[in-house]
Amino acid sequence: MLNEYTPIGRETVSCKGGALRISPADNPARFNLRIDPAQRDAAARVFGIPLPDTIGAMTQADGKTALCIGPDEWYLLAPQAGQEDIVRGFAELYPSVIHSLVDVGHRETGIVVEGEAAAWALQSVLAFNVSAMPAGSGCRTIMDKAQIILLREGTDRFRIEVWHSFTPFVWQLLKAVSTELQSGV
Repeated sequence: MLNEYTPIGRETVSCKGGALRISPADNPARFNLRIDPAQRDAAARVFGIPLPDTIGAMTQADGKTALCIGPDEWYLLAPQAGQEDIVRGFAELYPSVIHSLVDVGHRETGIVVEGEAAAWALQSVLAFNVSAMPAGSGCRTIMDKAQIILLREGTDRFRIEVWHSFTPFVWQLLKAVSTELQSGV
């Protein structure tokens, strides 16, 4: 396993008495799974939680997250301790169920945006109605010029998954938004 790396360090940005908090997320195992939707249940048995069948839907249990980001594509997060078991399980599934499981853990960084102003902060840098996004859902989208995966883990808690190379850019955008919030702009 490679050393944990995040291009933003461990800095946390907080403003307005905790109305907005931006921090590096934990570093889970991350996978992109492509599989025939008819075989979703077989993949769910290997991963350990149900894989949602609707684009944008998300399931979470036992520290794992499965987000449907396309008609035959899921973004999977799991505790690092179970990474090898997941890879082994999908390798054993391959002879009977063709699929593609790609470890994207060394490509991505997670950022948590939380607090009562979290949706407002994200709305200022995203081109869709963040407030209309239900808790327990997610999407692949663009933040300014960077592709991200946005997960709404709770009413006031979001997780951004972004490529390492775009992380400093996304982090600076979010810091600028927090500065605007703090100054009342």
